[in-house]
Amino acid sequence: MFRSLQLNIFIYYFVTVAIFLGILHFLLEVLLIQNTYLVAIVLLAFVSYSGIILSNLAIDPLREYVRNLRNLSKETLHELNLPISTIRTNTQMIKKTLNNEKDLKRLARIDTACAMLEQRYNELEYMIKSQTSPQMKETFDLASLVEERVSFLSPLYPQINFNLDIESSIISNDSIGLSKVIDNIIDNAVKYSQNNNKIDIRLHDNILSIQDYGCGMDEVELLNIFDNYYQSDASMQGFGIGLSLVKRFCDKQEIRLSFKSKPDYGTTVLLKFKKEKE
Repeated sequence: MFRSLQLNIFIYYFVTVAIFLGILHFLLEVLLIQNTYLVAIVLLAFVSYSGIILSNLAIDPLREYVRNLRNLSKETLHELNLPISTIRTNTQMIKKTLNNEKDLKRLARIDTACAMLEQRYNELEYMIKSQTSPQMKETFDLASLVEERVSFLSPLYPQINFNLDIESSIISNDSIGLSKVIDNIIDNAVKYSQNNNKIDIRLHDNILSIQDYGCGMDEVELLNIFDNYYQSDASMQGFGIGLSLVKRFCDKQEIRLSFKSKPDYGTTVLLKFKKEKE
């Protein structure tokens, strides 16, 4: 599709330039028009008309592609809702009839996997709505949101001790998008803390800090962390796109994002929020 589109745009551009030069030659050499203003007006009208056609030629297929992709995402989102609800309902029913500890642990893992799938569902729904709706903001207590995310992630990382030192902090922001940001930062902290089981999370004076005690990064790595697909450790699982998404969200929401890191001493991620006017 895009290859043929590129070819069509090139052909149209080539023909347009040829016609432009032909009109210019006809006006100046054949008709011998000396009025430069008239020539400029004619050429400007031709260029404007050609620009409209070229823009439609380039944008219309992309607009249709995005529309089809959005419709597919909505249909997929709708289809995901049913199996998630089915799994959750049936695990709750089975849990009532089980007494064996091993079976209950297996069922707990299913519940955790279902929660992760539900989280991806919510993220996909958020992404679709954020593309079609105006910027979503609400006023809430950041401390409550942090506690909620830690409560959600703790069962996924039972080997990690999350130490919370947080105070109430009322902000106006996109709570769903910010939840994704916090999850991503904590996930990275866990991923790069293979030899340490402690993560400190602090919230004071509208500054949220998430500190791990893992491998850390040097200055060169810090310069590259926001690049898509970059990973300081190629052996780690994932696609290396999380922090670039975090950076875009923080820039959009006017959250000051910074990193402090040192090899073998760990990394601290700082999110500084604007204080709400009383």
